[in-house]
Order: sequence, then C-alpha cells, then structure tokens
Amino acid sequence: MEIFTQEGGAFLSRWGHVLSGITWIGLLYYFNFVQTPAFAAFEAGPRTEAIRKLVPRALWWFRWAAMLTLLTGLMILGFQEQFDGDYFETASGISISTGILLAVTMWANVWFVIWPAQKKVIANAENVAAGGEADPGVPAVARKGALASRTNTFFSIPMLFFMVATSHFVPGSFDTSDNRIGYWLVVLVLWALFELNGLGVFGTETGGPRMYLDDHRYTIAGGFILTAVIYLLWEIFFG
Repeated sequence: MEIFTQEGGAFLSRWGHVLSGITWIGLLYYFNFVQTPAFAAFEAGPRTEAIRKLVPRALWWFRWAAMLTLLTGLMILGFQEQFDGDYFETASGISISTGILLAVTMWANVWFVIWPAQKKVIANAENVAAGGEADPGVPAVARKGALASRTNTFFSIPMLFFMVATSHFVPGSFDTSDNRIGYWLVVLVLWALFELNGLGVFGTETGGPRMYLDDHRYTIAGGFILTAVIYLLWEIFFG
C-alpha cells in the first residue's frame, strides 16, 4: 500500500480516527466514572486545587481529541472509494450516519456546552484560591456541563455500536430500499428528546426526567437500552 494514494489516505485517516477517538472517549469515561464521583467525596480545599491543576489539562486533551476525531472522521468519508450520492442510502451508509449523528452531537456538546461551563468552574476555583468569594451561579453552570457530559456518555454506547457495525455486520444484511424515512423519523425523534433533555430543556434546573443522567450506572444501562432500541428499529424497518 502506498501512503500517498487514496488507499493510504483512507488508512491514515482511520488510524488517526481510532487514536483520537480512544483519547476522547477514554477521557469522557474518566470524567464520568472516576473524576466526578471522586470530586464529590473531596473536601472543598482539595477539590478546588484539583479543579485548578488537573481539570484544565484533562479538558485540553479532551476537547482537542474530540476535534481531531471529527476531522479525521470527515477525512475517512472523503477517502471512501464508494462514497457517492447513493452511499448514504445503503446499509453501510445508514449505519455510519446513525453513528455520525450521535458523534457530531457529542462533539457539539463538548465545544459549546461542556467546555464553556468548565471554563467558568475553573475561573471560579482560581478566584476562590486567590481569596475571593465563590460565584453563586457556578453550581447551576456546573450542573449544565455535567448533564451534557452524561448525555455524551449515554450517546457514546450506541454511537460506537453503529460505527463498528458499519464494517462488521451491516453490509449486505439489510434491504434499505424502503422505509428509510420511517427509520430516520423515529431515530431523529429519539435523538432530539434525549439531547434536549440533557441540555435541561425539560423540567427545572434541578428536576426533570433526568434520573438516568444523575448516576453513571443508570447512564451506562440507558446507553445499552438505546442501542438495543435503535437496533430493533433496523429489524422493524429493514428486516
């Protein structure tokens, strides 16, 4: 395989996509499964120091890994030999599109919700460490960022399933000539409901139907349930 060919570009973009994706999702799981429960058990002083010295470094890798994952994913599509106007009507195209929908949503949550919220949390920690008063608005901001982060964890499970499914079991398994519209209508409704719920649109700041986001164990279970539901849609619409 020549590196400076379309085939080489496809390989390198996939390699970069896997490396950056592992970094992004690994840090996402670290934040949700390790850091958040640990910080809840910290006393105020040590937690403030950790927010000042640990969180900014982790978030730098987190957000730029998300960006690189998006860019290398676009490169993969660009190097696809079969990529043409009909690709997204095939089983592979619909599977990868399902993963892309969730992945781009997760990327947007990182850059436009989680990172802006965490910047305020970090600035507040710096202010407190310097002897200033804590910003009373920060807990609500932190809650917003935490909900978006848990939503990303929730979406990551079906996202990874359909990304992997594209190469391993989807091609040739389903006839997508009919019912694509029905499939996408249901998927988009589910996506919108869960994303808007994660952004706090439903209910109050501290309430609403978000129990599955308040405990990472429920978030994991919910992600597997959503994966099963979307796969069931495949069987219903394309089986």
